[in-house]
Amino acid sequence: MTLFQYDFMIRALVGALVIGLTAPALGIYLVQRKLSLIGDGIGHVALTGVGVGLLTGQSPVLTAVIVAAIGAIGVELVRERGRTSGDLALAVLFYGGIAGGVVLVGLSPTGTGNSLTAYLFGSLTTTSVDDLTVIVALGLAVLITMVALRPALFAVCHDEEYARVSGLPVRALNLLLAATTAVTVTIAMRAVGLLLVSALMVVPVAAAQQVTRGFRATMALAMLIGVASAGAGVTLAGEANTALGATIVLLTIAVFLGLAVGAGVWRLVRRRMIPAAPVTSTEPPDVVLNH
Repeated sequence: MTLFQYDFMIRALVGALVIGLTAPALGIYLVQRKLSLIGDGIGHVALTGVGVGLLTGQSPVLTAVIVAAIGAIGVELVRERGRTSGDLALAVLFYGGIAGGVVLVGLSPTGTGNSLTAYLFGSLTTTSVDDLTVIVALGLAVLITMVALRPALFAVCHDEEYARVSGLPVRALNLLLAATTAVTVTIAMRAVGLLLVSALMVVPVAAAQQVTRGFRATMALAMLIGVASAGAGVTLAGEANTALGATIVLLTIAVFLGLAVGAGVWRLVRRRMIPAAPVTSTEPPDVVLNH
């Protein structure tokens, strides 16, 4: 018998593959903007959305998307207006989100410690058909947006002032990036949980940067690493009976470490293979003074 004879494992695999492909496609823009940890802050706001869904009897995934998107756009507007620093706004988002989520989950009739743990650390094997439909639809929407708008988003993330001078709608693109970050965090919480969600967006990108040059090549390799780690993580977690989300993240980190060490060894070998250029003397010739 194989693991994938069960419907719940097939749903887990499909969800993990979609998330593994989508998260790095968005994460590369966050890394470019030096906002690698923003997923953590938005993830905690998404927990409030989960609490709202459980309290009102609605789909926790959909309510988490809405609440997280509102929070992400709010932080972007605060950052843009410069009324407070991005770090301070992110801190308020971080602590307020997780506190509100814990309170709302506790007040909901179906809220228990187990349900809270499932969203904090992931529980992809319990994904229903409706949840999987939402994950696939939103994941593909984010993926298409990131690929189709790559030149404009790269320009905004690399140099916002240059993008504005070039006539790009900088504010709209920033808000779009904030909203898609919220969506990605929310759908990824089913796979790895809100506490580990940033890893799927950042670590594949960091791994790809070890061996690639150029934005397009890094994006493609990061997506390949993400989807491969997700698929292998589902299989390994099923065989070894380990936590699925943590297994995926550990595999991704293992790929990063392997590529980092391999790239370092290759650079060392390459330096030794290339002969050093002869050192020419730049000292002036001796001058003999005749007396």
